[in-house]
Amino acid sequence: MSAESPGVVRPAVSQLPAYRPGKGAAQAEAEHGITDAIKLASNENPYAPIPQVVDAIAAAAVEVNRYSDHRAGELRSAIAEWLGVGDDHVTVGCGSVGLIQQLFLTYVDPGDEVVTPWRSFEVYPIDTMLMGAQLVSVPLVDGAFDLDAVADAVTERTKLVLIATSNNPTGPAVSTDALRAMLEQIPRRVIVLIDEAYREFVDPSFGDPVHDLLPDFPNVVVSRSMSKAYGLAGLRVGYLVADPAVVTEVDKTLLPFAVNLVAQAGALAAVRHRAEYQPKIDVIISERERVVSALEAAGWQLFPTQANFVYLELGDRTDGSSDTAFPDGDGDSDASADALGVESASSSAPSAPGFPRRALEAVRTAASGFRPPIGRARRPEQERTSVEDVSPTGAAAAAADSELGDVRGDIIVKFNDMSFRCKVRTGHEGLEDFMAQIREKCGIPEEKMRCLNLTY
Repeated sequence: MSAESPGVVRPAVSQLPAYRPGKGAAQAEAEHGITDAIKLASNENPYAPIPQVVDAIAAAAVEVNRYSDHRAGELRSAIAEWLGVGDDHVTVGCGSVGLIQQLFLTYVDPGDEVVTPWRSFEVYPIDTMLMGAQLVSVPLVDGAFDLDAVADAVTERTKLVLIATSNNPTGPAVSTDALRAMLEQIPRRVIVLIDEAYREFVDPSFGDPVHDLLPDFPNVVVSRSMSKAYGLAGLRVGYLVADPAVVTEVDKTLLPFAVNLVAQAGALAAVRHRAEYQPKIDVIISERERVVSALEAAGWQLFPTQANFVYLELGDRTDGSSDTAFPDGDGDSDASADALGVESASSSAPSAPGFPRRALEAVRTAASGFRPPIGRARRPEQERTSVEDVSPTGAAAAAADSELGDVRGDIIVKFNDMSFRCKVRTGHEGLEDFMAQIREKCGIPEEKMRCLNLTY
């Protein structure tokens, strides 16, 4: 037999990292010979579904010899009534992740640009690579978004802007007032996704994009999930709320019967009995605050989280702390972060009822060797690198020796069909000299760097 591999894999696929899902507690116990494992990865809801949902799932199970309603019409109508919008403003898909992929299939062509703050949801760069597009990454500021910089990064080639609020994995949310200010700077031809997978854990003072933004911005799309707050992660149901013209086009990319019959039944019951979930959501929020208080009491400065998890920024020391606190290696909710070549961190989802004290103690013990606290603590001005978050391959660290000065600007560095935007400050006489220094230090070919929006 020939050793040649069968078929010719698309380059966009061959370059993708394999997704590494968090292991279940039982799997970790079996593989590592341990007991009482606690799964903190994946930011799952630790509560089982309410009885009404379980009953609806059981009743639907006896009908799985039939196909489901492809459009999930009854579920769409229930969600529309819940949100106070027309049925034609809602579409349902195989989790919000599936709907995000549908957005890419609908709007993104090879060579287009997709703008997003980074770090954020690991699906964004994967979907971008799959489409042969370029990711323009805008660095976070203290774990949160620089929305003016996001708007500045939009070019004629931009098709999508992706905003996860609350942000996975750092936790901060964005108010609708701040989003409005950003949206006013972005052309209507660009679709702006407001990804609200953790919507139910966000303080109401941040506003509701469906009512605050959609009426004025037809290019806004809001995605939400039934996985987190409603505990239906295993069924895979999410929904988009958008202008009817957007819904019509996105629906064309839905895989036939993607939301199966059992999933529709469970999600419909959850929507109809959503009041039953609020006490559970309240407990998770309370547990989140308890975990935050305990870690802050231990000296950590944390990003303000509005999700069901807490983020510890450990950088390249994540693997060591994860191995200490989580022998199964699942301390990171962003399971594919290392494979994508970005900095990792520990993100812990509070369990309920009561985040186990031994789990919290394990987190504190593992993190205790990394003081002074990292979190939002900033290095002195004179110690900052002049190039931040240039690439997922460590270019920022390689360029850390550059002298600081008065010139400010932005540079995009391209790696393997992905683009990463960074702010720069330099005292060099010319931009070309500065870029040459970066290329030399980082080993970047000249054709893979270009300047964007340099200002003096």
